[in-house]
Amino acid sequence: MKPKRAVIKKTKTQGFYDRIADVQNLASKINGYRTSVAKYLRSLDLAIDPDSFVLDAGSGTGIVTLGFQSAGFRPRQTVALDLSLNSLKIARDKFKKEKKKVDSKRISSVQSNVLSLPFDDNTFDLVLTCGVLEYVSLDDGLRELSRVLKPGGRLVLIPVKPSLVGSVLEFLYKFKLHPIKNVRRISQQYFNIVSEQEFPVSEPIGWSKSIFLLEKPTAEA
Repeated sequence: MKPKRAVIKKTKTQGFYDRIADVQNLASKINGYRTSVAKYLRSLDLAIDPDSFVLDAGSGTGIVTLGFQSAGFRPRQTVALDLSLNSLKIARDKFKKEKKKVDSKRISSVQSNVLSLPFDDNTFDLVLTCGVLEYVSLDDGLRELSRVLKPGGRLVLIPVKPSLVGSVLEFLYKFKLHPIKNVRRISQQYFNIVSEQEFPVSEPIGWSKSIFLLEKPTAEA
């Protein structure tokens, strides 16, 4: 599987994350996001096998991809996709440093916009996305993620939830929170909602994020 070539025009969001990538990486380590994501993913029946293709859409510095690997999943290929080149560089360095714990040879990095993914329809068995769709139209973002998922494929959606911490992040990271009721309503236009959960409040990721497990309907459905 090779991504299509795309012309990437630098945006304010890309420039912002290129500047703060190191700080974001440190914050994610301190907050234990990787451990929380790994624990959640490990609890799911994602039907990932050695022939599966996985996309981390808006991968940032690689925390979700690393959590996915820590959960024990070893697909044929994982694509870490982000708009920020500096974030992707940090992610690649982390994958290489953890080569004994991470199957870095089967992880590739791609720079692209989540609204125009450089992949054919029905490419991936699983898509992971965390705190990314807050920068785009929720409808447009979910439609594009659905497009690249195979029928029956699953989307692990980890949005920023409205909360005090969420509002602080909204200000600091210059995005727009989507009300959970809107996430639920628009998700149902493209997916079946398998489950909707919360991270435990004892885990820092639970202060700002919620979780949706979505499934793309099959043709028969």
